Amino acid sequence: MAVTTESIAAARKAGKALGPRIVSARYRRAGGKLEVEYENGVMLAVPVALIQEFALLETTPSTTDLSRISIWGGGYDLHFSRLDMFVHGTALLKGILGTKAWMREHARSLGTTKSPAKAAAARENGKKGGRPRKQPVATTSAKQRNVTARAHASPLR
Repeated sequence: MAVTTESIAAARKAGKALGPRIVSARYRRAGGKLEVEYENGVMLAVPVALIQEFALLETTPSTTDLSRISIWGGGYDLHFSRLDMFVHGTALLKGILGTKAWMREHARSLGTTKSPAKAAAARENGKKGGRPRKQPVATTSAKQRNVTARAHASPLR
């Protein structure tokens, strides 16, 4: 296959569809965050504990393990050489920190978080009588809906 101007233009267009490329990345020990800067100027800081690849490791990665980062895949992937692990940069930008099951489980655990503010809100709601009881939904059969629809239909003239 010959390389033509058109094929180069098509490849560039396909690359732009993947999203912005990573221009720099580093690990911030103080906050335990991975900081990623993209070519469009967006700077993203993600706690390492929220990224599935790191959470599933048998041992917690050291600061040295996390600070050895290189940009691979034309600027779309981060490679952690000491861990022999890749993290997809576009997925991070989209807020995808793992598989759907991982994200669902993570969201579920956030919903069970207890805080002083949540406890205070629950006490206030309790003073008002608590959560309202569910009301049964009135259902009608298809036959009843048909009869009602015919009764309200206007005659054609």
